[in-house]
Amino acid sequence: MLRLGKHIRLTKKDIERLTLITGFAPVNVKTLDDLDAYLAQCKHYYWGVSEATRFLHWLMDEERSKLLAATHWNEKRSALLTSTF
Repeated sequence: MLRLGKHIRLTKKDIERLTLITGFAPVNVKTLDDLDAYLAQCKHYYWGVSEATRFLHWLMDEERSKLLAATHWNEKRSALLTSTF
């Protein structure tokens, strides 16, 4: 995922992984709010209290966390590379 502030762009790999996990392609996801709305819709579709449902919701949350962690790390790396010593 590429990120500039609240604006994001999912890579092909991100789209494939989210589609595999949720069963729905993340269409028109251009901001963090869009990503959260997409995941909320997916969780609403897969509602329930079964162990499988809880695991799927957890998996969606983990994928979101990984996407954000990767962009956070890339922002720090870019800042380090562009800073002057």
